[in-house]
Amino acid sequence: MRVVQFLCPQKGRRVGLVDGDVVRDLTAANNAFASVYDIFQLAIRQGQSFESLLTEAGEADGVELCAYESLLAAQPHGSQPFLLPAVDHADLHRVLITGTGLTHTGSMKSRDDMHGGSAEKDDEPQADSKLTDSAKMFRMGLEGGKPADGKRGVAPEWFYKGNGANLRGYRASLELPAFAQDGGEEPELVGCYIIDENGTPRRLGFALGNEWSDHATENVNYLYLAPSKLRTCAVGPELITDFDFSSVSLRCHVQRGAETIYDSGELFSGEEHMSHSLANCEDHHFKYGQHRQPGDVHLHYFGTSKLSYGNRDWKYRDGDEIRIEAPSFSAALVNTVRAGNTQEAEPVRVVKA
Repeated sequence: MRVVQFLCPQKGRRVGLVDGDVVRDLTAANNAFASVYDIFQLAIRQGQSFESLLTEAGEADGVELCAYESLLAAQPHGSQPFLLPAVDHADLHRVLITGTGLTHTGSMKSRDDMHGGSAEKDDEPQADSKLTDSAKMFRMGLEGGKPADGKRGVAPEWFYKGNGANLRGYRASLELPAFAQDGGEEPELVGCYIIDENGTPRRLGFALGNEWSDHATENVNYLYLAPSKLRTCAVGPELITDFDFSSVSLRCHVQRGAETIYDSGELFSGEEHMSHSLANCEDHHFKYGQHRQPGDVHLHYFGTSKLSYGNRDWKYRDGDEIRIEAPSFSAALVNTVRAGNTQEAEPVRVVKA
């Protein structure tokens, strides 16, 4: 099932089901269906699954149809209905955006090269003394990242990206702050969760994501990883409720005007291409009590196998367009880079209260 959220300037927020070339506007038949979050909460109250309630809503009388192509063409905050992030919350502080890194079998080399390491090659193990922390962490995942059912495996790398203030949707801008050294695309799958009233994480499904980061800052020193992640990021346009997280093929293009300045080639994501299982990644995120607060939304990036950084002689500029494609999974995720406020390059002065 492919679910979208969109905003009609004249009618407000809507939830729709993608059905071929059209979107079935569920909110037209029931005003209570104004967001994915609202539908989830209603399903909990009625003792239904999220998917079953969506199915019923899609078959109800009064559902209106709109052309999906027009939604995909619309720019955010214009006069036409436009797409929103696939999952969000009315209170930005109730959204936690996080991720796990070094999870994909192709990701370690990118990170290891960034930190000047001596990565394992051709499946020949290297002595620990010759490995960077990135390579050591990756090896730990290979050895213990897919535990047996009921067992806790080794913890993956974990990072925080911010709250809902950093969340962007389809065709929205990804900010390149004035203090940043660069921007960096990360085409990934995002797990979308809501914590129920009992503190149990409920997975709604998955969406495409661009886990926009600053790899040049990280490259200065690995301990700058945390601040390099505090950037806007994109999720959407679709929430896929029935994806089994086994394997998906992706591709990333970066367009500057009429020129394609980066083409990733075919990328793969999903559990078949990871050193950690989905269950292990989820366990190590939700094992913390503060990550199981009823009503919170969690958007969790699961990593990627290839970055443009380290293999390019250009830096991101204002106006660059990033397109992440996964034709068998979802409509493409498209975002444009926007230069941040130049005042951000100046020190922030704290004023006494």
